[in-house]
Amino acid sequence: MQASPAIAAVPAGAGEDAAIVIEDVDKHFGDVKALRGLSARIHYGRLTGLVGPDGAGKTTLMRILTGLLVPNAGHVTLAGYDVVKDNDAIHVASGYMPQRFGLYEDLSVMENMRLYAQLRGMDADRNADLFAELLDFTRLGPFTKRLAGKLSGGMKQKLGLACALMARPKVLLLDEPGVGVDPVSRQDLWRMVQALTDEGMAVVWSTAYLDEAERCESVLLLNQGKLLFDGPPQELTAQLEGRSFRLEDVGAERRAVLTQALDLPSVSDGVIQGAGVRVVLREGAQAEQLQALSDQARVELAQVPARFEDAFIDLLGGGPGGTSTLAERLPPVELGSDIAVSCRNLTKRFGEFTATDKVSFEVQKGEIFGLLGPNGAGKSTTFKMLCGLMKPTAGEAHVVGHDLRRATGAAKSRLGTWRRSFRSTACSRCSRTWNSRPASTDWKATPGASALPR
Repeated sequence: MQASPAIAAVPAGAGEDAAIVIEDVDKHFGDVKALRGLSARIHYGRLTGLVGPDGAGKTTLMRILTGLLVPNAGHVTLAGYDVVKDNDAIHVASGYMPQRFGLYEDLSVMENMRLYAQLRGMDADRNADLFAELLDFTRLGPFTKRLAGKLSGGMKQKLGLACALMARPKVLLLDEPGVGVDPVSRQDLWRMVQALTDEGMAVVWSTAYLDEAERCESVLLLNQGKLLFDGPPQELTAQLEGRSFRLEDVGAERRAVLTQALDLPSVSDGVIQGAGVRVVLREGAQAEQLQALSDQARVELAQVPARFEDAFIDLLGGGPGGTSTLAERLPPVELGSDIAVSCRNLTKRFGEFTATDKVSFEVQKGEIFGLLGPNGAGKSTTFKMLCGLMKPTAGEAHVVGHDLRRATGAAKSRLGTWRRSFRSTACSRCSRTWNSRPASTDWKATPGASALPR
């Protein structure tokens, strides 16, 4: 493992003193209350997760901590400095990686690092050793001449992290660093953050992904600007002990069974998990209604360990019911076949580079099907071909009965798309997934994808 970059001296007694102190902070934008009476402490040598759904106030709090926003009320100190009165000192004591890539895509990796050093008031020519240390730590050494715009999502995050560490900060603020990053690169980010906290740095990791939150030593759970929980994630999970169940081996009827379960007054939340249905009971509820549903479906009901996600959703008041108002308004989808999408040896090459190689799969009517793989695996290329936005080099694809080689317009008229620039997602709710590796034919069907977080 690469050694972490040397950080600024952490104050004596760092194990006792807080790196960040937040006291009764309010922030509003017109009539919108982004933060409401927030108070918390974040300590050195610890990874703290700032957790909550979109719109919870995570980014607003992050910008206050960096001195980019001024609270309407309350008081915040970072590394002993007031974020309003000592704004210049805050920028030296902290490193900040924003939610969106904030570096110059038309500059190379090294050019971005040199520019960032100069903006920090550092002499780039005299810091070659620091650059080498950061490049080794982030594993970007072989890519110093590559343009930032040509980097994968994970490599862009590593470059952002290298720049955030340039001034050897005491506190590192990461605003949703895992968004759009493949699992391999995300593991690298975790490795680097762990090395930094081991050296005594305070790291705040903002996220809406609950599997990320569960890996933090402590979490601040926000919703609608309010702090709902402050402590280790295991403590919140323990509050749901005995309330999580799974209807086993439901099979093809799992969606209907989930709908019935979510409509039960005793159920707080539920989700399809592989071939089964996972259900969380409301506080104080008994399992009689769930057992009756299990008997009706002729499947086994088993109590399972609670997850942080179960506790999170329950704390927010539970998930949605089993009836979708939107789905009720939509007419049934009529297809001439049970196969909605099919691919046979679908291949796309860009010059000598093969983006997808002989990909074959089928998607049944009514099925949620996931494409799963790291950056560069060919997921977006496959999607673009299926949407008629890109012609395959070889192979064939049919969407709702239309051959994309001849009827791309007709196929487009039957498709709805959601671009990844808004939010990437895991495939744990998918009925099946296809796993791929870059430039290979290793596509493998995985029913249920139950090993992944929701």
